[in-house]
Amino acid sequence: MPLKELAERRNLLHRKSDAQTVLKHALDDVQIGPVALVSSFGAESVVLLHMIAQINQATPVIFFDTEMLFEETLQYQKDVSAKLGLTDVRIVRPARAAVFERDVDGLLYQADIDACCTLRKVEPLERALKEFGGWINGRKQFQSGQRTKLPLFEKDGFKIRINPLANWTRDGIAAYMDQYDLPRHPLVAQGYPSIGCMPCTTRVGDHEDPRAVRWRDKSKTECGIHFDGGKVTRTEEVSA
Repeated sequence: MPLKELAERRNLLHRKSDAQTVLKHALDDVQIGPVALVSSFGAESVVLLHMIAQINQATPVIFFDTEMLFEETLQYQKDVSAKLGLTDVRIVRPARAAVFERDVDGLLYQADIDACCTLRKVEPLERALKEFGGWINGRKQFQSGQRTKLPLFEKDGFKIRINPLANWTRDGIAAYMDQYDLPRHPLVAQGYPSIGCMPCTTRVGDHEDPRAVRWRDKSKTECGIHFDGGKVTRTEEVSA
């Protein structure tokens, strides 16, 4: 079955399903094939991580360490994985040879931030997803831009991308975290509502949109991991 048709059928099937049901069915969908959760272990990531852990703690979770992350994020990844009992967290890093060839001094982001994201996020993710037919992420419609019409299932190149929290609200995310007493990323309390690599993340100012902290004063809004057929789709970065 063509992937676009498969996604449309799943959207119809789950038009009234909650996120947990979407996840359960996606992880056991033989037509999609093996599925992994891609998580940044960022500000809101613990919601999907908790849901996945309730279903199957052995679900593959892909976390890409760009080697430019905050130390708090690296520790949060370890703490949350241990607390939730996740047994298959795959830490993916940029290829050594590619780093030595294209960013040996770690300053590529200053000259070309898109090239830096490609090296440290896009290429590692593409390698990590080769064995999977689908991947789960945490994009949401309230994050505006092209996400306002975000479906639960969509074709993503030769894979199915699954957005279980597509129709959730910011208040709903907070309420879920409160309900299950889930650990917060420590940087959120320090003024970082959206958390990425250290060089490209700043504190939020008064009355600013949470996404304003990323790539400040740049036109860039996408790290590049959302693509279709190899082409980047210009939406905001995943926040799984």
